Amino acid sequence: MMWQDFVFMLGSGLSIVFLAPTLRDSNARVPLGTSLPSMGIGFVYSLTFVTLGMTFSAAGAFAAGSMWSLIALFRSPQGVSMNPFARENLALFVSDLRYWLARRRSDRSFAEQYVSFDRSAGHGNPR
Repeated sequence: MMWQDFVFMLGSGLSIVFLAPTLRDSNARVPLGTSLPSMGIGFVYSLTFVTLGMTFSAAGAFAAGSMWSLIALFRSPQGVSMNPFARENLALFVSDLRYWLARRRSDRSFAEQYVSFDRSAGHGNPR
């Protein structure tokens, strides 16, 4: 066994330990925008490690991806939604995409896109 395989497995194991309280807390709410990409990364890493012959790392990454799957399923603010293509989910995605594209096309600098201003106060102070 390569020592790197052990290190990656240990890292994945620690992430599972750190994620367990989130899964156990019935009041925890983790946005799908956080849990779904993390789940995908875990599964992609798992597949990548398998192709490199790093079976322990692959198992750890798969376990971490599975933990994120459970968090997405049980701890998302919307509750359990088994249909990611539901009309309201697609409408929200399209709305977010339009908003993001509009901000990208604005004359503001790249860094200013991510600063929110309180225009109701009559001055451009960041919130």
